Amino acid sequence: MIPGLYIRPLSFVYGSDARSLIAAGEAGALGGLGHIGFSRIEIITRHADEISRRFDTYKTWRDHPIVRNIIAPRKPFGGMAMDGVRVMGILNITPDSFSDGGVIFDPHAAVARGRVMMEEGADLLDIGGESTRPGSDVVSAEDEQARVLPVIDGLRDLPVSVDTRNASTMLTALHRGARIVNDVSALTHDPESRLVVASAAAPVILMHAQGAPKTMQLNPRYDDVALDVYDALEKRASEAMAAGVAPENIMIDPGIGFGKSFQHNLELMRQTAMFHGLGFPILVGLSRKGFVGALTDEATASRRLGGSIGGALQAAMHGIHMLRVHDVKETVAALKVFNASLDPDSALT
Repeated sequence: MIPGLYIRPLSFVYGSDARSLIAAGEAGALGGLGHIGFSRIEIITRHADEISRRFDTYKTWRDHPIVRNIIAPRKPFGGMAMDGVRVMGILNITPDSFSDGGVIFDPHAAVARGRVMMEEGADLLDIGGESTRPGSDVVSAEDEQARVLPVIDGLRDLPVSVDTRNASTMLTALHRGARIVNDVSALTHDPESRLVVASAAAPVILMHAQGAPKTMQLNPRYDDVALDVYDALEKRASEAMAAGVAPENIMIDPGIGFGKSFQHNLELMRQTAMFHGLGFPILVGLSRKGFVGALTDEATASRRLGGSIGGALQAAMHGIHMLRVHDVKETVAALKVFNASLDPDSALT
């Protein structure tokens, strides 16, 4: 494999058209999804400060290792099949999260809200006790656990992930019934976290972030944001696997809004399909974030539903496997209509 080589899928087709072209060998299955195909690619090479780009067909490159990563079916993650878009409902047990801080700070209210989100169609609930919004302060592991553990106990009969950077919180939450670890630091914040995840054979979501939450938005810089994030996620995944985390237990998240400018976020969205080259399922979390508000001229985070759904559907078109959202009911409904319109046959099954 050539160092500094990246492949971005292009020319997407959907539904019966995708299945026909994939079967004929004219298109590849994007992210291993049989209902989304791509017939062309952008080949990107980077050497030192020079980046070159050219275009070619899928057929010409279909035996390349990166393309094989792109088209390989993803194994189930945390017990969930990765054959379509799964919806992760956000359950923040914090007083200061950017959108819903303090709204469901009471454990009983949080458990009730989590059950409602599952009824609305969530596949997974992501429970967090430390806000990682821009400018947020560090929360101790003890305070974090006091917030999240009663909620995990109350929802242990449901699929739950724990959103934490702290190894002790990961370990305790997994023992109490959480199935997945979602770490915004990609197992770098706490030196014990890789061992905890590996020893528990727990699925983990590795998110990219540039800098700590307190300062990450002050002046984020990249040589090329998509390529830099790709390289960083590849490194984090390799480190996790070297520590004993199984490849099928890794999901990646490009980290929209975490150490990225307005333009950086849009560029990552435009090039989301390139991250399939790493060979892992992809999560995208852009719900209610600041750049959505900037685009829609909406300063209040809780009123960014329309823009959030627009971004969610754009991510779905790029073959991502999971969406992290605040508004479960509305996102699930939007995905149903979106998927049916692209693939009418799916509406009949």
